[in-house]
Amino acid sequence: MSILSELQESVKVALKAGDRERVSALRMVVCELQNEAKRTRVELDESAELAILRRELKRRQESIEAFRAGGRDDLAAHEEVAVGIIEELLPKQMDESELSALVNKVVAETGATSVRDMGKVMAAVMAEGGVRVDGKSASRLVKERLS
Repeated sequence: MSILSELQESVKVALKAGDRERVSALRMVVCELQNEAKRTRVELDESAELAILRRELKRRQESIEAFRAGGRDDLAAHEEVAVGIIEELLPKQMDESELSALVNKVVAETGATSVRDMGKVMAAVMAEGGVRVDGKSASRLVKERLS
């Protein structure tokens, strides 16, 4: 069962339960997946769906920061519900120690010595870690390691 199908079922369950915030957040994610499928004119595979979910997660996190900075805690709370739902759908992210070990391994394998090699290291980290790697955290660790 695809992520889109699971989400559509979750919308039905949330509607029956009367959970308006969850329905709203789920519909937003369903809409993004459907729009991407229409735009590309192909059925999305799981990796494409996960990429869209990660993109939406990042957007929602940025929105939370912007809303809080603007004093709109009510809108930030709504976005936090969406972030929680998206995080439920994504595979569990590596913790700091796992990610640090992966970065150290990749730096040793690639022979990177300076920040100029960051692109090469990041590409290898993201390829090896896959969907479990948070790009922002990986970037921070690689910079620290290569500085």
